[in-house]
Amino acid sequence: MDDIQKLLESKRAAARLGGGEKRIAAQHKKGKLTARERLELLFDEGSFEE
Repeated sequence: MDDIQKLLESKRAAARLGGGEKRIAAQHKKGKLTARERLELLFDEGSFEE
């Protein structure tokens, strides 16, 4: 069971990175937020689940 939870958490962490660090840095360089960052601003903490 622990193995499954660890695998799931690693997949969630990879998904949080979206296109990767380079893509996130490119968005920030353009003065833009990532989609995930915009969602965090729109929704109350804990009210949105993918």
